[in-house]
Amino acid sequence: MPEEPKAPRELVVRNRRDSIPMDLLFRGDTVELPKTSKPPESPKVPHDVPESVRPSAGAPPRPGREVVERRGRACSGWWAVSVALLALAGAGWIVWAGGVLPGAVTEFLRLPAPPQPRHELDAAWWAAVGGCGVVALFALGGLTRGRVGSAWTLSLFGRYRGSVRRTGLLWISPLVLRERVDVRLRHWRSEPMPAVDAQGVALRVVILVVWQVKDTARALLAVDDHTAYLREQVEAATVRVVSRLPADSFRDPADGGGDGDVPTLRDVEAVGDALTRALAAECRAVGIEVFSARPTRVEYAPEVAAAMQRRRIAAIDAKHRDSVLTSVLDAVDDTVRRLTERGLVALDDYERKALVKDLTVAFYTARGNAVDTH
Repeated sequence: MPEEPKAPRELVVRNRRDSIPMDLLFRGDTVELPKTSKPPESPKVPHDVPESVRPSAGAPPRPGREVVERRGRACSGWWAVSVALLALAGAGWIVWAGGVLPGAVTEFLRLPAPPQPRHELDAAWWAAVGGCGVVALFALGGLTRGRVGSAWTLSLFGRYRGSVRRTGLLWISPLVLRERVDVRLRHWRSEPMPAVDAQGVALRVVILVVWQVKDTARALLAVDDHTAYLREQVEAATVRVVSRLPADSFRDPADGGGDGDVPTLRDVEAVGDALTRALAAECRAVGIEVFSARPTRVEYAPEVAAAMQRRRIAAIDAKHRDSVLTSVLDAVDDTVRRLTERGLVALDDYERKALVKDLTVAFYTARGNAVDTH
Protein backbone atom coordinates (compact mmCIF):
# COMPACT_ATOMS: atom_id res chain seq x y z
CA MET A 1 0.00 0.00 0.00
CA PRO A 2 1.28 3.45 -0.83
CA GLU A 3 2.29 5.48 2.14
CA GLU A 4 0.01 8.31 3.04
CA PRO A 5 1.64 11.72 2.91
CA LYS A 6 2.51 12.98 6.30
CA ALA A 7 1.10 16.37 7.22
CA PRO A 8 3.55 18.77 8.85
CA ARG A 9 2.98 19.31 12.51
CA GLU A 10 3.70 23.04 12.32
CA LEU A 11 3.15 25.54 9.60
CA VAL A 12 5.10 28.81 9.32
CA VAL A 13 3.00 31.68 8.05
CA ARG A 14 4.59 35.08 7.78
CA ASN A 15 7.02 34.54 10.65
CA ARG A 16 4.21 33.11 12.83
CA ARG A 17 4.13 29.43 13.91
CA ASP A 18 0.61 28.07 14.34
CA SER A 19 0.01 24.46 15.46
CA ILE A 20 -2.30 22.25 13.41
CA PRO A 21 -5.10 20.56 15.41
CA MET A 22 -4.37 16.88 16.16
CA ASP A 23 -7.73 15.69 14.80
CA LEU A 24 -6.75 16.90 11.31
CA LEU A 25 -3.41 15.07 11.07
CA PHE A 26 -4.98 11.83 9.74
CA ARG A 27 -7.82 13.39 7.72
CA GLY A 28 -7.92 14.77 4.26
CA ASP A 29 -9.42 18.06 5.33
CA THR A 30 -7.59 21.20 4.42
CA VAL A 31 -6.43 23.53 7.08
CA GLU A 32 -7.50 27.13 6.74
CA LEU A 33 -4.61 29.46 7.38
CA PRO A 34 -5.14 32.16 9.94
CA LYS A 35 -5.70 35.60 8.48
CA THR A 36 -3.33 38.26 9.61
CA SER A 37 -4.80 41.67 10.27
CA LYS A 38 -3.26 44.68 8.57
CA PRO A 39 -1.48 47.07 10.88
CA PRO A 40 -3.17 50.43 11.27
CA GLU A 41 -1.92 53.05 8.88
CA SER A 42 -0.07 55.95 10.42
CA PRO A 43 -1.47 59.41 9.78
CA LYS A 44 -0.02 61.16 6.76
CA VAL A 45 2.27 64.07 7.54
CA PRO A 46 3.63 66.48 4.93
CA HIS A 47 7.20 65.60 3.90
CA ASP A 48 8.43 69.18 3.97
CA VAL A 49 8.09 69.38 7.77
CA PRO A 50 11.16 68.36 9.81
CA GLU A 51 10.76 65.12 11.69
CA SER A 52 11.65 66.75 14.99
CA VAL A 53 8.76 69.22 14.89
CA ARG A 54 6.01 66.89 13.66
CA PRO A 55 3.03 66.53 16.00
CA SER A 56 2.92 63.58 18.33
CA ALA A 57 0.77 60.52 17.71
CA GLY A 58 -1.52 61.24 20.66
CA ALA A 59 -5.16 61.41 19.62
CA PRO A 60 -6.75 64.85 20.15
CA PRO A 61 -10.21 65.08 21.78
CA ARG A 62 -13.06 64.30 19.41
CA PRO A 63 -16.01 66.69 19.07
CA GLY A 64 -19.30 65.43 20.45
CA ARG A 65 -21.99 64.58 17.94
CA GLU A 66 -24.87 65.52 20.21
CA VAL A 67 -23.87 69.20 20.35
CA VAL A 68 -23.52 70.68 16.87
CA GLU A 69 -24.47 74.17 15.80
CA ARG A 70 -27.75 74.39 13.96
CA ARG A 71 -30.00 77.21 12.90
CA GLY A 72 -32.24 78.60 15.62
CA ARG A 73 -35.75 79.94 15.14
CA ALA A 74 -36.01 83.70 14.72
CA CYS A 75 -37.93 86.15 12.59
CA SER A 76 -37.83 89.81 11.71
CA GLY A 77 -38.52 92.09 14.66
CA TRP A 78 -40.77 94.34 12.59
CA TRP A 79 -43.39 91.59 12.48
CA ALA A 80 -43.37 91.49 16.28
CA VAL A 81 -43.72 95.28 16.43
CA SER A 82 -46.71 95.11 14.10
CA VAL A 83 -48.36 92.38 16.15
CA ALA A 84 -47.80 94.33 19.37
CA LEU A 85 -49.35 97.49 17.89
CA LEU A 86 -52.36 95.54 16.63
CA ALA A 87 -52.83 93.91 20.05
CA LEU A 88 -52.65 97.27 21.82
CA ALA A 89 -55.07 98.79 19.33
CA GLY A 90 -57.49 95.90 19.90
CA ALA A 91 -57.32 96.31 23.67
CA GLY A 92 -57.95 100.04 23.32
CA TRP A 93 -60.92 99.46 21.06
CA ILE A 94 -62.45 97.01 23.54
CA VAL A 95 -62.05 99.48 26.40
CA TRP A 96 -63.51 102.33 24.27
CA ALA A 97 -66.42 100.24 23.00
CA GLY A 98 -67.22 99.13 26.56
CA GLY A 99 -67.57 102.72 27.69
CA VAL A 100 -65.04 102.42 30.51
CA LEU A 101 -62.53 104.80 28.94
CA PRO A 102 -62.36 108.00 31.02
CA GLY A 103 -63.98 111.06 29.47
CA ALA A 104 -60.80 113.14 29.76
CA VAL A 105 -58.91 110.57 27.69
CA THR A 106 -61.73 110.46 25.13
CA GLU A 107 -61.69 114.24 24.75
CA PHE A 108 -57.87 114.36 24.59
CA LEU A 109 -57.79 111.72 21.85
CA ARG A 110 -60.86 113.29 20.19
CA LEU A 111 -62.65 109.97 20.03
CA PRO A 112 -66.37 109.74 19.24
CA ALA A 113 -68.81 108.50 21.82
CA PRO A 114 -69.10 104.70 22.04
CA PRO A 115 -72.11 103.16 20.26
CA GLN A 116 -73.44 101.55 23.46
CA PRO A 117 -72.08 103.40 26.47
CA ARG A 118 -71.77 101.30 29.61
CA HIS A 119 -69.77 101.74 32.78
CA GLU A 120 -68.55 98.18 33.32
CA LEU A 121 -67.38 95.20 31.26
CA ASP A 122 -68.29 91.57 31.74
CA ALA A 123 -65.70 88.78 32.17
CA ALA A 124 -65.47 88.01 28.44
CA TRP A 125 -64.53 91.59 27.61
CA TRP A 126 -61.90 91.69 30.34
CA ALA A 127 -60.53 88.38 29.13
CA ALA A 128 -60.18 89.84 25.63
CA VAL A 129 -58.37 92.89 27.00
CA GLY A 130 -56.01 90.65 29.01
CA GLY A 131 -55.34 88.46 25.97
CA CYS A 132 -54.42 91.50 23.89
CA GLY A 133 -52.06 92.67 26.64
CA VAL A 134 -50.38 89.25 26.86
CA VAL A 135 -49.90 89.16 23.11
CA ALA A 136 -48.34 92.64 23.15
CA LEU A 137 -45.99 91.75 26.01
CA PHE A 138 -44.98 88.48 24.33
CA ALA A 139 -44.26 90.27 21.07
CA LEU A 140 -42.26 93.09 22.66
CA GLY A 141 -40.44 90.81 25.11
CA GLY A 142 -38.82 88.82 22.29
CA LEU A 143 -37.34 91.81 20.50
CA THR A 144 -33.55 91.84 20.32
CA ARG A 145 -30.74 93.10 18.15
CA GLY A 146 -28.48 90.92 16.04
CA ARG A 147 -25.02 92.44 15.61
CA VAL A 148 -22.38 91.75 12.97
CA GLY A 149 -19.68 89.47 14.37
CA SER A 150 -21.81 87.89 17.08
CA ALA A 151 -24.41 85.17 17.39
CA TRP A 152 -27.17 84.27 19.83
CA THR A 153 -27.09 80.79 21.35
CA LEU A 154 -30.55 79.58 22.46
CA SER A 155 -31.37 77.04 25.16
CA LEU A 156 -34.60 75.95 26.79
CA PHE A 157 -34.59 74.13 30.13
CA GLY A 158 -30.92 73.23 29.63
CA ARG A 159 -31.42 71.89 26.11
CA TYR A 160 -29.71 73.47 23.11
CA ARG A 161 -32.27 74.94 20.70
CA GLY A 162 -30.06 76.45 17.99
CA SER A 163 -27.99 79.52 17.14
CA VAL A 164 -29.02 82.73 15.40
CA ARG A 165 -26.44 84.58 13.29
CA ARG A 166 -28.85 87.07 11.68
CA THR A 167 -28.34 90.80 12.08
CA GLY A 168 -30.74 93.70 12.59
CA LEU A 169 -33.98 93.82 14.58
CA LEU A 170 -34.99 90.25 15.47
CA TRP A 171 -37.68 88.50 17.41
CA ILE A 172 -36.72 85.43 19.41
CA SER A 173 -39.09 83.65 21.74
CA PRO A 174 -38.77 85.17 25.24
CA LEU A 175 -39.16 81.69 26.75
CA VAL A 176 -35.68 80.59 25.65
CA LEU A 177 -32.44 81.62 27.34
CA ARG A 178 -30.20 83.69 25.06
CA GLU A 179 -26.43 84.05 25.32
CA ARG A 180 -24.28 86.07 22.95
CA VAL A 181 -21.10 84.55 21.48
CA ASP A 182 -18.40 86.53 19.67
CA VAL A 183 -17.69 84.93 16.27
CA ARG A 184 -15.31 87.57 14.92
CA LEU A 185 -11.74 86.83 13.85
CA ARG A 186 -9.65 87.36 16.96
CA HIS A 187 -6.00 87.22 17.94
CA TRP A 188 -4.38 86.58 21.27
CA ARG A 189 -0.79 87.22 22.31
CA SER A 190 0.44 85.16 25.21
CA GLU A 191 2.64 86.26 28.04
CA PRO A 192 6.22 84.89 28.10
CA MET A 193 5.66 81.19 28.81
CA PRO A 194 8.35 78.98 30.39
CA ALA A 195 9.57 76.08 28.25
CA VAL A 196 12.70 74.02 27.60
CA ASP A 197 14.30 73.08 24.30
CA ALA A 198 15.59 69.68 23.22
CA GLN A 199 18.81 70.22 25.21
CA GLY A 200 16.98 71.14 28.42
CA VAL A 201 17.81 74.85 28.27
CA ALA A 202 15.19 77.10 29.91
CA LEU A 203 13.39 79.43 27.49
CA ARG A 204 10.72 82.11 27.44
CA VAL A 205 8.35 81.89 24.45
CA VAL A 206 5.65 84.33 23.29
CA ILE A 207 2.98 82.97 20.91
CA LEU A 208 0.54 84.91 18.70
CA VAL A 209 -2.64 82.96 17.91
CA VAL A 210 -5.26 83.95 15.30
CA TRP A 211 -8.53 82.12 15.93
CA GLN A 212 -12.29 82.25 15.49
CA VAL A 213 -15.35 80.55 16.97
CA LYS A 214 -16.59 78.23 14.22
CA ASP A 215 -19.25 76.28 16.13
CA THR A 216 -21.08 78.35 18.74
CA ALA A 217 -22.81 75.34 20.31
CA ARG A 218 -19.55 73.55 21.09
CA ALA A 219 -17.79 76.74 22.19
CA LEU A 220 -20.54 77.46 24.73
CA LEU A 221 -21.71 74.01 25.82
CA ALA A 222 -18.76 71.65 25.29
CA VAL A 223 -16.45 73.52 27.67
CA ASP A 224 -16.89 75.87 30.61
CA ASP A 225 -14.85 78.73 29.10
CA HIS A 226 -13.55 78.34 25.54
CA THR A 227 -11.10 81.27 25.83
CA ALA A 228 -9.50 79.77 28.94
CA TYR A 229 -9.39 76.39 27.19
CA LEU A 230 -7.57 78.00 24.25
CA ARG A 231 -4.98 79.59 26.52
CA GLU A 232 -4.28 76.31 28.29
CA GLN A 233 -3.94 74.44 25.00
CA VAL A 234 -1.55 77.08 23.64
CA GLU A 235 0.72 76.55 26.63
CA ALA A 236 0.56 72.74 26.34
CA ALA A 237 1.17 72.71 22.57
CA THR A 238 4.05 75.16 22.92
CA VAL A 239 5.78 72.96 25.47
CA ARG A 240 5.40 69.88 23.22
CA VAL A 241 6.67 71.54 20.03
CA VAL A 242 9.50 73.56 21.57
CA SER A 243 10.91 70.57 23.45
CA ARG A 244 11.71 68.77 20.15
CA LEU A 245 14.30 71.25 18.83
CA PRO A 246 17.30 73.10 20.24
CA ALA A 247 17.10 76.86 20.52
CA ASP A 248 20.46 77.32 18.74
CA SER A 249 23.06 75.15 17.07
CA PHE A 250 26.59 75.43 18.47
CA ARG A 251 28.21 72.67 16.44
CA ASP A 252 31.87 73.07 15.64
CA PRO A 253 32.37 74.20 12.02
CA ALA A 254 35.39 71.90 11.80
CA ASP A 255 33.03 68.93 12.22
CA GLY A 256 30.94 69.98 9.27
CA GLY A 257 28.16 71.53 11.34
CA GLY A 258 26.64 74.95 11.23
CA ASP A 259 23.59 76.98 12.03
CA GLY A 260 21.95 76.11 8.74
CA ASP A 261 22.58 72.35 8.91
CA VAL A 262 20.63 71.60 12.10
CA PRO A 263 16.93 72.64 12.45
CA THR A 264 16.44 74.94 15.42
CA LEU A 265 13.69 77.03 16.97
CA ARG A 266 14.90 79.96 14.87
CA ASP A 267 13.03 78.40 11.92
CA VAL A 268 9.80 80.27 12.63
CA GLU A 269 7.90 78.81 9.65
CA ALA A 270 8.47 75.14 10.54
CA VAL A 271 7.83 75.68 14.25
CA GLY A 272 4.74 77.79 13.53
CA ASP A 273 3.27 75.18 11.16
CA ALA A 274 3.76 72.39 13.69
CA LEU A 275 2.28 74.50 16.47
CA THR A 276 -0.72 75.48 14.31
CA ARG A 277 -1.52 71.86 13.44
CA ALA A 278 -1.24 70.69 17.03
CA LEU A 279 -3.35 73.54 18.39
CA ALA A 280 -6.01 73.23 15.67
CA ALA A 281 -6.44 69.53 16.41
CA GLU A 282 -6.86 70.18 20.14
CA CYS A 283 -9.34 73.07 19.75
CA ARG A 284 -11.55 71.53 17.06
CA ALA A 285 -13.55 69.68 19.73
CA VAL A 286 -14.74 72.95 21.31
CA GLY A 287 -15.71 74.66 18.05
CA ILE A 288 -12.60 76.87 17.74
CA GLU A 289 -10.80 77.17 14.42
CA VAL A 290 -7.13 78.12 14.70
CA PHE A 291 -5.76 79.84 11.61
CA SER A 292 -2.18 80.39 12.75
CA ALA A 293 -0.03 80.11 15.85
CA ARG A 294 3.39 81.71 15.45
CA PRO A 295 6.19 82.27 17.95
CA THR A 296 6.89 86.00 18.04
CA ARG A 297 9.74 85.77 20.53
CA VAL A 298 11.97 82.90 21.64
CA GLU A 299 14.61 83.92 24.16
CA TYR A 300 16.61 82.32 26.92
CA ALA A 301 15.45 82.50 30.51
CA PRO A 302 17.16 85.25 32.57
CA GLU A 303 19.11 82.74 34.65
CA VAL A 304 20.86 81.23 31.59
CA ALA A 305 20.77 84.15 29.15
CA ALA A 306 24.28 85.42 29.95
CA ALA A 307 25.92 82.00 29.65
CA MET A 308 24.14 81.15 26.40
CA GLN A 309 25.01 84.55 24.97
CA ARG A 310 28.71 83.94 25.65
CA ARG A 311 28.42 80.52 24.05
CA ARG A 312 26.71 82.03 21.03
CA ILE A 313 29.42 84.68 20.64
CA ALA A 314 32.12 82.02 20.95
CA ALA A 315 30.48 79.92 18.24
CA ILE A 316 30.21 82.94 15.92
CA ASP A 317 33.85 83.85 16.57
CA ALA A 318 35.00 80.28 15.91
CA LYS A 319 33.04 80.17 12.68
CA HIS A 320 34.51 83.51 11.61
CA ARG A 321 38.05 82.44 12.43
CA ASP A 322 37.59 79.22 10.47
CA SER A 323 36.40 81.13 7.40
CA VAL A 324 39.30 83.59 7.67
CA LEU A 325 41.82 80.77 8.05
CA THR A 326 40.37 78.93 5.07
CA SER A 327 40.65 82.02 2.87
CA VAL A 328 44.25 82.64 4.09
CA LEU A 329 45.31 79.08 3.28
CA ASP A 330 43.77 79.35 -0.18
CA ALA A 331 45.66 82.60 -0.77
CA VAL A 332 48.97 81.10 0.44
CA ASP A 333 48.53 78.02 -1.74
CA ASP A 334 47.74 80.13 -4.77
CA THR A 335 50.76 82.40 -4.15
CA VAL A 336 53.25 79.53 -3.72
CA ARG A 337 51.87 77.72 -6.77
CA ARG A 338 52.21 80.80 -8.98
CA LEU A 339 55.77 81.50 -7.82
CA THR A 340 56.75 77.91 -8.50
CA GLU A 341 55.03 77.60 -11.89
CA ARG A 342 56.56 80.84 -13.23
CA GLY A 343 60.05 79.87 -12.09
CA LEU A 344 60.51 82.89 -9.90
CA VAL A 345 61.82 80.80 -6.99
CA ALA A 346 63.25 77.31 -6.60
CA LEU A 347 62.40 75.93 -3.20
CA ASP A 348 63.21 72.73 -1.41
CA ASP A 349 60.97 71.28 1.27
CA TYR A 350 62.52 73.28 4.12
CA GLU A 351 62.34 76.57 2.23
CA ARG A 352 58.76 75.84 1.08
CA LYS A 353 57.63 75.24 4.66
CA ALA A 354 59.30 78.43 5.84
CA LEU A 355 57.70 80.46 3.02
CA VAL A 356 54.27 78.99 3.71
CA LYS A 357 54.63 79.79 7.42
CA ASP A 358 55.68 83.40 6.77
CA LEU A 359 52.94 84.00 4.20
CA THR A 360 50.28 82.47 6.47
CA VAL A 361 51.25 84.70 9.39
CA ALA A 362 51.37 87.78 7.17
CA PHE A 363 48.04 87.14 5.43
CA TYR A 364 46.25 86.17 8.64
CA THR A 365 47.51 89.29 10.43
CA ALA A 366 46.44 91.47 7.51
CA ARG A 367 42.97 89.88 7.38
CA GLY A 368 42.53 90.23 11.14
CA ASN A 369 43.50 93.89 11.12
CA ALA A 370 41.16 94.57 8.20
CA VAL A 371 38.24 92.91 9.99
CA ASP A 372 38.94 94.79 13.23
CA THR A 373 39.12 98.06 11.30
CA HIS A 374 35.71 97.45 9.72
